[in-house]
Amino acid sequence: MYAVIFSAKAGQQDPEYLATVSRLRELAFERYGCREFIAVTEGDREIAISYWDDQEAILCWKQDSEHLLAQELGRAKWYESYTVQVVEIKREYHFGS
Repeated sequence: MYAVIFSAKAGQQDPEYLATVSRLRELAFERYGCREFIAVTEGDREIAISYWDDQEAILCWKQDSEHLLAQELGRAKWYESYTVQVVEIKREYHFGS
């Protein structure tokens, strides 16, 4: 299992941003097999973590035409900066249900 960690400093986020985020989340699950997607915002900082079965799915997701357009818009107006990390999960622990 792999995780993609997106960490960003937000710029101007508008209604188009909210609609795009919703659409991309839908695509990630329905078309590319995303297992889980968690996003949190604190002040102007945003962190989103998505979980995937393999790197191939992540690369297909990254190259999706709607996702590519969103990346361009993100660089142009929605984010001041961001970092993306792709990590392989070696171990996982749970407590509770």
